[in-house]
Amino acid sequence: MTIRSIPVADRVTDAFFALDTDFRFTYLNERAETLLKRSREELIGRVMWDEFPQTVETQFPDGFHRAMDEQVPVSFEVYHAQLETWFEARAYPSETGLSVYMRDVTERKSQETTLAQHAAVVEAVYDAILTLDRNRELVTVNSAIEELLGTDRSDLIGEHVETLTQQAGISDTDAVEIGRAITDVDVGNADRRQLEVSFTAADGSDRVGEFRFVPIEDDHATVAAVIRDVTDRHEYERVVTSLHEVTRWLLESDDPEEICAVAVHAGGDLLDLPISGVWLLDDEQGYLDPVAGTAGAHEEFGGLPRFSPGEGLVWDVFEDGSVTRFDDLEERSGLYNPDTPIRSEIIAPIGTHGVLMTGSLAVDHFDETDVDLVSILVENTRAALDRATRERVLRERTAELEHRSERLESVAEILSNDLQQQLSAVADALDDGDDATDEWEFPLAEDSVDATLDRAEGLVDDIREFARNASAVGPRCRIDLETAIDDALERSRLDGDRDHVIVEQSATLRADAERFGRLLETVYNDVAARADGPVTIQVGVVGLDDTDRSRGLFIRDDATTRPPAIRSHEVDSSTGVVAERAADGLGLTLVKAIAEAHDWTFTVDPGDTGGTRLEIRDLTTLEKRPQTGYKSGSDSRS
Repeated sequence: MTIRSIPVADRVTDAFFALDTDFRFTYLNERAETLLKRSREELIGRVMWDEFPQTVETQFPDGFHRAMDEQVPVSFEVYHAQLETWFEARAYPSETGLSVYMRDVTERKSQETTLAQHAAVVEAVYDAILTLDRNRELVTVNSAIEELLGTDRSDLIGEHVETLTQQAGISDTDAVEIGRAITDVDVGNADRRQLEVSFTAADGSDRVGEFRFVPIEDDHATVAAVIRDVTDRHEYERVVTSLHEVTRWLLESDDPEEICAVAVHAGGDLLDLPISGVWLLDDEQGYLDPVAGTAGAHEEFGGLPRFSPGEGLVWDVFEDGSVTRFDDLEERSGLYNPDTPIRSEIIAPIGTHGVLMTGSLAVDHFDETDVDLVSILVENTRAALDRATRERVLRERTAELEHRSERLESVAEILSNDLQQQLSAVADALDDGDDATDEWEFPLAEDSVDATLDRAEGLVDDIREFARNASAVGPRCRIDLETAIDDALERSRLDGDRDHVIVEQSATLRADAERFGRLLETVYNDVAARADGPVTIQVGVVGLDDTDRSRGLFIRDDATTRPPAIRSHEVDSSTGVVAERAADGLGLTLVKAIAEAHDWTFTVDPGDTGGTRLEIRDLTTLEKRPQTGYKSGSDSRS
């Protein structure tokens, strides 16, 4: 370097220094002195590696030796840790050494780092992102666009945006709207524009995309577009809307089984839950009974099981009351069927009514979206079942009030007729007494008075029982039929004929013990009133071995006189009042009322060989007990 070149080097804004062939400093400009924090006098004539040993671990040695050995210019970037500054070093060789220029490129490096980070983010997001220049040509696209359209970015970069809309199968109308949105953002008419557009994905499926356009400041691009696939969101909103429409159908029905059928098929069709079913709690039996299931459930299992308390995961979830998802049933214990082909399932309680279950043959088939949608379905189903229950209770109360009114009218008529009969009997006796010339005595014998009082007392008891609310059945408990028969006989007017009551089959049933006992007692009193002498009564069960007939029991007697209902064949189905009635109490009218209070069916027919046969059907809880050879009043009864 000559002396005349020194002033020029001092005027260079970049740091500049010169080295000889042994890498000794021969010159430094002021910017280099500032950068190296050493003066010219301290450095000229000294070897660079000795004065700055920290540079040995950088690119300087390799770069400078290569430039000197090969006599070629070299450039590289280096970070100055103490100054927290990036420099671009350029070395130019000559026969006498190296001329080195160092430029501060920290700002450029920072921009490059920021751009690289942004690019990494753009590539990492699931949304498709692209940028456009003022000519509507694609400047950049990320990998999400490549995956969405099944094309390489090299086929898109530099092409007009219409290329993208055509490859995506976007309609002409929507393509025009996209063009308007880009223009509005580019010219500043809007800070952002957003559109929802239908398009076709690489796999041929129809999708819905949310297009968002925003302005950007870039050397090449002016508008950025973010395309988000919102198909699943649209489908979710569609399903939720449909579920609320299903609610209208649910609320139009007052039949619990119909409501459950609608819910199950809504789950199968709308939520794509082909293996689903609904179980409702049987209040009397205490188990969860299947009432509705999809075709897929029946095809897979051939029928849905009944769950008793404590059986399987279903009872745990039902008692807990929260919708629960099971991703892998093989990892769960306490399964109802350890060999079930179901691998994942959702169990959703329907309030206190029961549960809805849906399953899949695949592990991890369901996600939180499925849980949300099933929760909406069961909540709507619960509301419909609550409404059906309220309306059923209202109907029952209305019917009961009507029945009670009719019963009160019947009671009034019975009292009027019976009292009139008793008064007429007394009046006739008095008339007979007036005609007698001998000393007058009370015309009714003592035994006749006792009989009259007994009939009056029985009448009062019958009326009290008959006037009770027919639906007011007390707590039901397990009753031994033989014991109930024996207790009723003890209280009845057949007390002297206990050896003539035969029970064919030992059995048990669930009923209101007090009212069932009154039913049997009334039957026996009716038989006693119709019998002219000793009478035989036979009690048996029906329907236990015949699945086509409802379960029940029959009571057959051989009394010569049949009940008034058989003679007249006029039993009011709404009130249970018999058109013709025996003088001793309400008789079989009371039996019918108690049976109907238990939701049983009561009929009166002639016996096969004479006499009368009473039947009580729909005793669903009637079960056999081992035969004990029972004969009422014998020592063998249990």
